[in-house]
Amino acid sequence: MREPGAEGAVPKGEAPEGALRGVTGRREPSDAGAAGPTTPAARSGDPEAARRRAERRAERITAGATELEQRLADLLRAGLAGAEQTGHGPWEETAARMVDAQAPGLASRVRELGAIPSSGPGWPVRLLEECALLHLLDRGWSHRERLPDGLAATVRSRVGLPASADGPPVRDHWLVLAQYDTADVRLTTRRIWLYGAETHRTVLLLSYGAAGRSPEPALPVGLALEAEVSAYPDAGRQRVALGRTFAPPGPTRTRPRGVTTSGAAVRYGEALRDDPWLDAVPVALERVVPVPDGDGWQLADADGDSALPLARTTGNQPGLWRLVALSGGAPVTVFGECGHRGFTPLTAWPAGPGTAVPLC
Repeated sequence: MREPGAEGAVPKGEAPEGALRGVTGRREPSDAGAAGPTTPAARSGDPEAARRRAERRAERITAGATELEQRLADLLRAGLAGAEQTGHGPWEETAARMVDAQAPGLASRVRELGAIPSSGPGWPVRLLEECALLHLLDRGWSHRERLPDGLAATVRSRVGLPASADGPPVRDHWLVLAQYDTADVRLTTRRIWLYGAETHRTVLLLSYGAAGRSPEPALPVGLALEAEVSAYPDAGRQRVALGRTFAPPGPTRTRPRGVTTSGAAVRYGEALRDDPWLDAVPVALERVVPVPDGDGWQLADADGDSALPLARTTGNQPGLWRLVALSGGAPVTVFGECGHRGFTPLTAWPAGPGTAVPLC
């Protein structure tokens, strides 16, 4: 299991606004528009009241993004080296300001920035990269009205605005590709990857629970369930909500369609056009062999001359050794997350008949 922010991890999804309030203990500003569905206007579904609340929240987020831009400018003006001496306190204070601005997505990324200084060799480069991405998100929010609809929806999601699954229900037999939890002191996030046997879509279920509590649902890896899912309105429409289920999870022979390691890199590059803040994409690699690569490992194409490095956080984890044992030098199918820091394997299948082997 990987820690939050681990290399190769898919970026954290933002929890529903109410869940964050309940877990962190912080309250939103006590404006009627920010109070959510506790006001009579909210309960009555008054569209004009909803519009005013949305406008007030957008104004708060804009003010928070402007303040964050100043914080980033001050950091660069003073030099990145100073970030190591100031410690985590100023970043936590800035993150709290973003929560007050009703931008939990910005707050989450700010906290991640605070953890980078002194995190190991090359941390100034990583800090500069993350500052640039945060600046890009701030600019995206400021100019969201000029963006294509899909990218604008991604910006709103990354900032932390709640959204509903508005896509039409898609019924399929969904293979459970992987399931894992990440946690911090505030929240436990569960990610479940599903693969449609008929649609050949790979989709993500996100659920949340208070720190120390396992979220629901829990789906067994390697089984399939017949169900409907509906997509959320981001650029890739990859995140979904689980709708009606027609049969409980059961055995299946379905396996995800695989690509080569070079094809996986291309897929990640294409996804970045729609979501520049994307850390990784879900990919199934077909006929790959785990092989040592200096002080790390890589997955090499059995029928070609390309390979993908495994994320450094994968090294010395039990899942890596399960993958090596399953392969035994023979090609296997591996599902995982492919990003700029390497490939993180989550599940594997043997070359011949056999069940899925979870690696996380």
